[in-house]
This record gives sequence, C-alpha cells and structure tokens, in this order.
Amino acid sequence: MAAEARLAELVDEHLNLGREPMWDGGLADSGVSSLDAVAFKKVVEKEFGVSIPPECFTTLRKLARFIDSQTG
Repeated sequence: MAAEARLAELVDEHLNLGREPMWDGGLADSGVSSLDAVAFKKVVEKEFGVSIPPECFTTLRKLARFIDSQTG
C-alpha cells in the first residue's frame, strides 16, 4: 500500500509516538489524544487531498486502504 508508507511518515512527524503505531488498533490505543487525532486527520486530508469519513478513520490500516481507494 502506497498510502501506508506515507501515513507511517506522517505519524512519525506529527504524533511523536516514539514507536511504530498500532495499525489495526485505534489511535487512542497508541496513546493519541482525541485532539491530536483530529489534528492528524486534517493533516492526512490535506496531504492526500481527500475528505475522510469517520468510519474510515477507525484504524490506520483502514485509513490507508481508504486513501488508496480514493487516490489509486
């Protein structure tokens, strides 16, 4: 997945987790606050030029699949 690699970079740049994120868990499971999650969603939407529906923002893997399907 092309989007997954770029998402990993964006997570590293904007969420400062200090480790690999949980791709199949929610952002909260990785320790991301709801405010940081909202800000990250805006970064991702701007980066990929897509509008992300809430149901596609539940896990990073689901988000990557959605982005690939929209930008494919």
